[in-house]
Formats: sequence, structure tokens, C-alpha cells
Amino acid sequence: MPSPTPRAWLIVCALGVAQIISWGSYFYAFALLMQPLQQQLETSQAVVVGAFSLALLVAGLLSAPIGRWIDQHGGHALMSWGSLAGAALLALLSQVQSLLQLYLVWAGLGAVMAATLYDPAFAVLARLFKEGPRKAITVLTLFGGFASTVFWPLTQGLLDTLDWRQTLWVLAAINLLLCVPIHALLLPRATPAGRHAATAAPPRTRWRELLKRPGFAWLCAAFTANTLVFSALAVHLLTLLGSRGLSPSQAAWVGALIGPMQVLGRVLEFVFLGQVRPSRLGALTLWLLPASLAVLLLAEGASPWIALFALLYGAGNGMMTIVRGALPAELYGREQYGAINGALATPVLLSKAAGPVLAAWLLGWLAPLPLIGVLAALGAVAALLFAQAITSHRTK
Repeated sequence: MPSPTPRAWLIVCALGVAQIISWGSYFYAFALLMQPLQQQLETSQAVVVGAFSLALLVAGLLSAPIGRWIDQHGGHALMSWGSLAGAALLALLSQVQSLLQLYLVWAGLGAVMAATLYDPAFAVLARLFKEGPRKAITVLTLFGGFASTVFWPLTQGLLDTLDWRQTLWVLAAINLLLCVPIHALLLPRATPAGRHAATAAPPRTRWRELLKRPGFAWLCAAFTANTLVFSALAVHLLTLLGSRGLSPSQAAWVGALIGPMQVLGRVLEFVFLGQVRPSRLGALTLWLLPASLAVLLLAEGASPWIALFALLYGAGNGMMTIVRGALPAELYGREQYGAINGALATPVLLSKAAGPVLAAWLLGWLAPLPLIGVLAALGAVAALLFAQAITSHRTK
């Protein structure tokens, strides 16, 4: 097969920049905007987190149909309009005056997440790199790993200089001026081959068939449990770090350190583990999450244990994204990759929606230390479920 063209790798890099901005604006910035929104609307943290969880719920419900759409039509129009809508909704978020408005805006941002974050980008790369998308997915996630590193300090700096409403206007402008042109000008439009793919076997049939396979069900369960822990930590990590004796500024910098650790994990995968099958890589990667939380239980204050936690947690999170992107192609082939990946992503994104709310609820009656233990145990369960999924698939 022909090698990917320089333009194909240019698209990967440009998509990587867009991923940094999209993840930073729609996902990571929320942890810092949560308190201003809570104060503005005079409500509880759990209610504000519920709006964010609604966004993740909407993203999960839309993931499979969006994957099927990209299989048939490509990602050009979808991701372009998604970025434009994202810029508009971030601007609208700055104007909310009621809980109803907050929840409506975040529901819209959930649709934007489904159209702009990793899963649609992976589906675009699967169409672009016919010989296999794993290297392209790895490079894309190398960029995406910097989202928290860039946007947690950037958002905090904007909040220190401006108010929260003006901060959202800046985030909206960044999406409008950078993400919209990247998606609109660089992503390939639907080709005759892509239109011909629309006449192939209906992806919905394949989705039903996959659900009947024990390996697929176990895999969904493993990814769901793993993501539940990561999503809970994404929103509440700064609080949990504070409970281990870190000041707010120290916790923010540890959070920012996780991004480079994600990138380090992906670089190690790219350089040393590129020939390891995603199924074997996943068996190792899923254990890094409970291991990192076990280390966090031992940490207190700004100690080397905190640095080890950031290393294990960030590297595990970074490599897990590659496993999720590459594993469907290994187990089920590249035909209808978007539909299959979207089917896997649906329960994952639903657990992303549940994670922050579940953790907020547990923090209401559990101290932070026991919560870390609960999350560590759930991460270990996810690793065991993944092992069962691969065993079931190979023995089917």
C-alpha cells in the first residue's frame, strides 16, 4: 500500500492542535469554571457538575451515530460545524442566568464534544490512513496530551486577570479562530469512495452483532469502569490532591504535570511499544491507574510520591487513549471503524458523565482518602475485565 502523503501528516498535526483546544475548552476548563458558575447561580457544586455530566451523557448517546456518519460521509462538515457551534456555545455559557440555561448550553456542548474530540478524529484518521491508523492516532494523542498542561494554567491565568465571563469569551474566540479553520480548510471532503462506502452493510447490524459477542461486552465493561475513574478524577483531582496536603497552587501544577506525563507515555509507546499489539499494551496500561491511586494513598504533601503518582497516572491515561483508538482495528478490522469505535465509545462516554456526579456524591459522605481507595479498587476491576475481554475474544 502507498505510504501516507506529507499532507496526511499535516492533517494529523493540525488536528492535534485542534484537539488541544477542544479538550482544553470543553473538558479541562470546567474544573476551574465550576466554582464561578456555582457562585453566579447560587447553587451547589453537585448541581453544576450535573450540567457537565449532562454534556458527557449527550456526547455518549451521539457517539455511535456520529461514527456511522463519518464512515459514510467523512468528518469535514461534521467537525467544522461542531467547532463553530462550540465557539458559539462557549460565548452563550458566559451569559447564563439560570440553571435551565446552564443545562441547555451544556447539553449543546455535549453534542459539540461528540463531533470534535478524539473519537471523530480517530474515525477521520482511520479513513485517511488505509494501511492502519495506529501511528497517526499516537501522534494525534501526543498533541492532545498537552490539553490540560496548556489550558489549566491558561484558564487560571485568564480568571486571575479577567472575570469568568470574559474568560469564556476568550476560549470561544480561540475555537473560532483556530479550530474552525483547521477543520474547514484541512480535513478532506467526502470522496466518491466514501460515498460508495455508504452502500456497504449497515453499521447498525454490525453493532447488534458485536453486542452478542462476550468479548465485546467485557471490553465495554472494562473501558466503562476505567473511564468512570478517570472522569471522576478529571473533575475532582485538585480536591483530592488538596486532601493530601497540597496547596491550591501546588495541586494546579501537579494537575498541569499530568499532561506531559501523558505525552511521555505516548512517546514511550511510539518508540518502544509500537510493535506490541494494542490488546497486550492494554493489559499493562489498565493496571497503571490503580497503581497510581495506590501511590496517591501513600503520598502526603509535595513529596516524591506525588511525582510518582503524576507519572503513573499520566502515562496510563496517555497510553489508554491509544489502546482505545487502536484496539477496534486489531480485534474487528478497519471496515466500519467509525461505527465500531463509536459503539465502544457510547458506554465509555456515559460513564464519563456519571463519574463526576458519582464522585461528588461520594465526597458528600466519604472523606477524600476512602474515595481514593474506592477509585483504586474500581480501576483494578477494570483491568481484570479487560483481561477477560481479550480471553473471550480469542477463544470465541
